[in-house]
Amino acid sequence: MRLDDERESSNIEDRRGSGGGRVRIGIGGVILVLGALYFGVDPQVVLNLLNNAPTSGSSAPVVAQAPSAGDDAGKIFISRILASTEDVWTSYFQQMGRTYHDPHLVLFTGGVQSACGFAQTSVGPFYCPSDRKVYLDLAFFKELRDRLGAGGDFAQAYVVAHEVGHHVQNELGTMEQVDAKRRAGLTGDGASGLSVRTELQADCFAGVWAKRADEAKKILQTGDVEQGLNAAAAVGDDRLQKETQGYVVPDSFTHGTSAQRVGWFRRGLESGDVKQCDTFGAPSL
Repeated sequence: MRLDDERESSNIEDRRGSGGGRVRIGIGGVILVLGALYFGVDPQVVLNLLNNAPTSGSSAPVVAQAPSAGDDAGKIFISRILASTEDVWTSYFQQMGRTYHDPHLVLFTGGVQSACGFAQTSVGPFYCPSDRKVYLDLAFFKELRDRLGAGGDFAQAYVVAHEVGHHVQNELGTMEQVDAKRRAGLTGDGASGLSVRTELQADCFAGVWAKRADEAKKILQTGDVEQGLNAAAAVGDDRLQKETQGYVVPDSFTHGTSAQRVGWFRRGLESGDVKQCDTFGAPSL
């Protein structure tokens, strides 16, 4: 990716090395559950924490480490990606006659307190709608590269853009609509339910960002798109379940299959149009 001359976002909160704590995830942490499968974590573990049910790791202390020089380079890269999303979505919202409010991105190590509760690194990157912040431990990118086989700059950019995609949903009122349906018990089945449709739309929004950012500043290089598509495939529910438990349970899907994630990311990437990202109105995902 060509980002050397791009600005850095001022909306980065660096909490690395600030200490962790014990796991206490409160009500409002549904997005934490949605992020769990990024690391192959059973979402039921997080749900148990949400319900204050005892689990073997629910009181494990978190040890925070000071950022290394490599992490600081990672911070600069993430800051530039975040700035790019700010530019793209601010411009897009202006075209829609609306105002985009930038999210903050919190860097942490080990564990972090958010308005959605306390979460450990194992939950994966997540967006908390209550405080309108994206949370990211840079160690996730090593896991993405080494365990899931999805390395590269654009793979990392895809992850950030996906979480920012949830913020865009929040800005558009989609999160509120989804929550209302959940409260009414209208969640649907796992493979085609609200969680999957929410996540696939965030994938599509990530593609919209990439398309528009490249049109504006030519940030993509040869192989970048393939890295993004590979990352989307790497975190599909079917692939992660197959890897972690040896079989696939569609009724427990939260993010969508590898093919679905690739397909919706590609749809946004090819169209650059949020209107093409209506996963909630799509009869088939």
